Amino acid sequence: MEYRRYLRRPNLLLTIALFAVVVAASGITYVVARPSPADQPEVTLGGAKAEGGPAHGASGYTYQRSKEPDRTEIIDSSGEPVAVMTDGARTGHIYGPARTFEEPRFTDAKVESNMWVRIAPQEWRAGAEQERWFVDWLAAARKDRSPDVLAIALEYTHGAPAKKDNQGRQYSGDASFGPPDPLDPDGRQERSDFYDYLQAPWTFLDGKIEVPSPERELALDCSGYLRMVYGHRLGYPLLGTNSPGDGLPRRAYAMAEFGPGVQLMPNSGQRARGIDKLLPGDLVFFNAQPVPNRQIDHSGIYLGLDDGGHHRFISSRSQTDGPTMGDLSGAPLLDGVGYWPDRWLTSRRI
Repeated sequence: MEYRRYLRRPNLLLTIALFAVVVAASGITYVVARPSPADQPEVTLGGAKAEGGPAHGASGYTYQRSKEPDRTEIIDSSGEPVAVMTDGARTGHIYGPARTFEEPRFTDAKVESNMWVRIAPQEWRAGAEQERWFVDWLAAARKDRSPDVLAIALEYTHGAPAKKDNQGRQYSGDASFGPPDPLDPDGRQERSDFYDYLQAPWTFLDGKIEVPSPERELALDCSGYLRMVYGHRLGYPLLGTNSPGDGLPRRAYAMAEFGPGVQLMPNSGQRARGIDKLLPGDLVFFNAQPVPNRQIDHSGIYLGLDDGGHHRFISSRSQTDGPTMGDLSGAPLLDGVGYWPDRWLTSRRI
């Protein structure tokens, strides 16, 4: 599927006016057939209409400001979506070739997406399209076909091939959740972070020093999985503690409550509302207890709409012993009725 629903086309009159200026300057005559305004569907982002008129930059892009969350939608001269940048977040959503994500061993569902989720060098703010760092970064990001957030997330599912660095250390491949839990014969222990998977000692930005546990080699619990994907693999700052700071904290509850970026909906203790605000790569948070409450103890990465029209996420789970987008231990959906939809509390774009 395409995520063009998340963008509206630029104002027709401004587009024609800009085109006329370019043609006049070139000395070339063109005859251009355009659909009438009535034929142009108005598509809004995140269920909220765009605010104000579009601004045109020197690059030929149109920059449309919208709310809930505050963001800039970037559109090219032909009216095609280019990117979405959200105020206060470093996550950049870049439109590119469509890809299909699947895990056929555990689900028939597939997620097709033409969004590539990248990490910008700094948080976005309104007007940053005029700054050199963003101009250069966007140009490079549009050409970049290296693994992004979504592709990397699938690199740790069951049967994923191992990848090793120049020192022979495995940094990617099938991950477990953790060692067996002696108190739960069907479950696995938590507390497996990315440095456990790597078996590498780590010093964090906040001064915390961690030493990996040998029994947790190649293991990632739910928040450790997010930290592997966003932090170790893509360079997002990481904290060693669960305190507010300039980085992603260790545990799911801390990420959700005071982590970096933008909280997309409040945690009211009830099922989250505002599903249309989500974009692929957003972090989603749950209370995974038998009796739902507002305490967050599970996290995942939103993938997008699957081919059944459902909002699907991927996470590392004890019951499945590692990361999966599959349907074991409950279909990982945010809509409809089921274990996970009923326990989804909030989301964050970092």
